[in-house]
Amino acid sequence: MKYASGLLLAVPLLLAACVEPMPMPPPVDPVDQCGAGELQYLVGKPGVLLDGMRFSQDVRVIQYGMAVTMDYNPYRLNFWLDRRDVIERVTCG
Repeated sequence: MKYASGLLLAVPLLLAACVEPMPMPPPVDPVDQCGAGELQYLVGKPGVLLDGMRFSQDVRVIQYGMAVTMDYNPYRLNFWLDRRDVIERVTCG
């Protein structure tokens, strides 16, 4: 009887070893997760230009010297402005 209970416990472990692992999805380019790659044409343009634009996701306009939270949201667009309020970078996060 001792051997039968040990065998019953071992069978699920042996069967679990036969299962193939799920394939990993291809890595997503962080630039394109929020669409920042399509908006790189805005780099070098005045930040005022963003006032008339509409976006389907969260947007954060970060002015020079502004305090920014470190929470990461891969679907949020970040527009980084320099001292002259010119768009310096467009990133996700």
